[in-house]
Amino acid sequence: MADQKIIDKLVTARIALLLKHPFFGNLATRLKLINANDWCPTAGTDGRHFYYNTKFIDSLTPPEAEFLFGHEVLHNVFEHMLVRIGGRDPMLWNIAADYAVNQILMDARIGEMPKGKKGENKGFQDDKYKDWPAERIYDDLLKKAKKNGKKHLEKMGELMDDHQEWGKGDGPDNEDKKKEGKGKPVYSKQELKKIRDEVKEAMVSAAQSTGAGNLPGALQRMIKDLLEPKMDWREILQQQIMSTIKSDYTWMRPSRKSWHTSAILPGQNNDEMIDICLALDASGSITEHQCKIFLSEVKNIMDQYKDFKIHLWSFDTDVFNPKVFTPDNADELLEYTLGNGGGTEFECNWKYMKDNGIEPKKFVMFTDGWPFDSWGDPEYCDTIFLINNPYERNIEAPFGLTVPYED
Repeated sequence: MADQKIIDKLVTARIALLLKHPFFGNLATRLKLINANDWCPTAGTDGRHFYYNTKFIDSLTPPEAEFLFGHEVLHNVFEHMLVRIGGRDPMLWNIAADYAVNQILMDARIGEMPKGKKGENKGFQDDKYKDWPAERIYDDLLKKAKKNGKKHLEKMGELMDDHQEWGKGDGPDNEDKKKEGKGKPVYSKQELKKIRDEVKEAMVSAAQSTGAGNLPGALQRMIKDLLEPKMDWREILQQQIMSTIKSDYTWMRPSRKSWHTSAILPGQNNDEMIDICLALDASGSITEHQCKIFLSEVKNIMDQYKDFKIHLWSFDTDVFNPKVFTPDNADELLEYTLGNGGGTEFECNWKYMKDNGIEPKKFVMFTDGWPFDSWGDPEYCDTIFLINNPYERNIEAPFGLTVPYED
């Protein structure tokens, strides 16, 4: 009976959300309620379920329960616990993610943030972080942690839910345990992808049925992006790299694939060397898997040419692990390891190139597009920003070419 009382409270909160904030209520009602007293001290979500601790839910007022559902919905929408954490410090990332979603909920006046004994807001919230994505907040918190320590940040608020990383794709699904409400959920890579796709489909459906006009700006931009056709970053990257060489044509016999004709035809001369620089943001904004996809695409392009030089490095607040690749060691390109870094400072890339006399024909930076300060030197070289940030599609570099990345 006690658990039924809690379930009734949660169902009532979801109905209230449906009436007041239909988009949030629609996404909240698709989450299956699971009692998780055995492992969860507060609440949590994996994109399919809403895990709860009966004591914690019992301590909330109805408006606080509405806020909690909104909190979990936004974590799912922004994929905070599925993929975005990357190699970041888990504790700092959890706090950054809560700052991001709590600010949106308070600005949209969705329920009420749970209060402490003295009536103060218990969760992490700071008006400074209005419209900031979790990645940018994380970089700010990282600087504070280095200066004052992590314990100082923990005193600024409380996490409202369990921020367990819902599996890293390294184990089988434990569906039986999830049905029973026993143990933390673990998902395979394939299942994680399914969950991400399910959430995106649910977002589009909710927006189409309830309207997206009154949603917070970040959600409006995400939904707009889901509905609009995407640019293929691979095609753009190839065009940009090919543009560094002259379009010279020479009379040559056809390749063996064309031996059905003996004619001598004009063909492109790929003898000119391609000289480019690639910088990989190691602050946690791109994963090792995405790094491999990107480098594989670069190698496929380079294989078309007889001579090339690729300067490759990782960076956070400084450049590290620099390598140079030519046709002699091109196969090693796919073995490059991204590594984990700290904050994000774009300026260090230009400093590195200038200090080492590197003047590339193209400079390609793979990043989430959130430098803590300057974007870099617009006059030094032709720059392409390949931006992996599906949550902030309106990011536009102040110079060079901005290209959104899609898996």
